[in-house]
Amino acid sequence: MRVAPDDSSEQVTQALAGEPLTVEERRDGWARIRTAYGYPGWLREEVLVAGTGTFGASPFDDPVEAARTYLGAPYEWGGMTKRGIDCSGLVHMAYRQTGRLIPRDADQQEDAATEIDESDVRPGDLVCFGDPGAAHHIAFWLGGGRILHATGREGVNAVVEEPLENVDERPIRWLRLTNR
Repeated sequence: MRVAPDDSSEQVTQALAGEPLTVEERRDGWARIRTAYGYPGWLREEVLVAGTGTFGASPFDDPVEAARTYLGAPYEWGGMTKRGIDCSGLVHMAYRQTGRLIPRDADQQEDAATEIDESDVRPGDLVCFGDPGAAHHIAFWLGGGRILHATGREGVNAVVEEPLENVDERPIRWLRLTNR
């Protein structure tokens, strides 16, 4: 994204493929857009997906598949990239790569989701750890007793798929984001 509708103008930020954008103006093959996070800038119109208000084609439909691309990435508190990512950053970025924005932090993700009964849980739902309203860890449920998450647990310190029983944190709750 550029400051002005010109390839030589300063880059102000970058939009990820599938990221929702608001088009505010169109001029000479350029679109003035605003990200969901409030950053304004200019992009060439041809990079926008027609009729969607997103930048580029979203590479994933399923957040779990997007999250799997981070497998092996090191755990980093506050991280949101394959060079380092935390549990809520993994959930946030997985949804973001599908073109859907959800809150950044685990407690905010918990607030944005609907609690469901364990008997209703399905792959792609979230497992929330910590006291209600104060989540401190979050993971994707894969089914078959397995989760996908970024963990700073000693000896792991990475994004992994593993049995839920390996995580010694309680209480747990089951959540569903209706933004799926």
